[in-house]
Amino acid sequence: MMSIRPLALLDLPYIYSFRDEAIGLDTARTLTRGNPLGAVGLFAYVNPARHIYSAITNGEGESVLGGIVYHRDDTFAKLLYIAPSSQLNHPNLPELIENLAAQAGIWGAFHVLAEIDETSDAFVALRKSGFSVYAWQRMWDVSEITEAGSGRRPEPVEGFDWTRVKSVDLPSVQSLYHQIVPPLLHPFEPQPKSAAGWMCNEGVKCYVSMVNGVYGIVLTPLIHPEATDVSRKLASLINNLPDRRNRPVYLCVRSYQAWLEPVLADLGAKGAERQAVMVKHLARLVKEEQTVPAVPSGARVQPSQVSRVGGKK
Repeated sequence: MMSIRPLALLDLPYIYSFRDEAIGLDTARTLTRGNPLGAVGLFAYVNPARHIYSAITNGEGESVLGGIVYHRDDTFAKLLYIAPSSQLNHPNLPELIENLAAQAGIWGAFHVLAEIDETSDAFVALRKSGFSVYAWQRMWDVSEITEAGSGRRPEPVEGFDWTRVKSVDLPSVQSLYHQIVPPLLHPFEPQPKSAAGWMCNEGVKCYVSMVNGVYGIVLTPLIHPEATDVSRKLASLINNLPDRRNRPVYLCVRSYQAWLEPVLADLGAKGAERQAVMVKHLARLVKEEQTVPAVPSGARVQPSQVSRVGGKK
């Protein structure tokens, strides 16, 4: 008989044995923080003071477990991992994923996100649990990029093309976001809310956010198709990142910026397998109109009211 329950402290030694078989579902977090079932991170899943939750399903056969995380300022939660990788066809995996999503509903999230290789067996379980694909992405390893066509790495340059975003720049960065990110994706790919990241000094046509961790750096670009000399600008940014400390650097390309992939290939970057970016909705739209926050000029927003739906137990 199947049972799904939260991870308990006594489970940790058993769960730690799966540390080499965890499938990360938040790629940027995995690349920057390492194995989600590593010795340090594992204790977070049994800390009730944090919006991190892990559950395990036990039956007559093998066990399977997964984790989810939620940040108070976000409208969405993210699936963190599934383990072990040998049990991605486990018949109870869809129910386990639904249990994790239900916890996100209790926290107050509107959506749950997951990133998974398109060929992974976990893709099927996510679909059965109500997830659908809204975009695809590829992580590009840009740690050793070279000047396009030259075969050598560019040297740090004077007159750096990029500056740190300041508070006064935030409206322009948000305007760039509304020009690039499709409106249907705004609920779970929100616009930048704080002055962070890098912007190019060629007007506001290039913006890159950055996630740091012990194990790596992940850059996510918003680059307007009208931007010039994109190859050189990206090389300049990557090779002048401060405090890099020889950590690997990755650049995340979403499907609405797919034109960047040939640029990165020409620079010698190495692309990983394409991933499906998936969402499960935990909210319903109510047709009555409501007042919505102002957005940058030129952006179109369809007003709607969102009502939270609590997760199932």
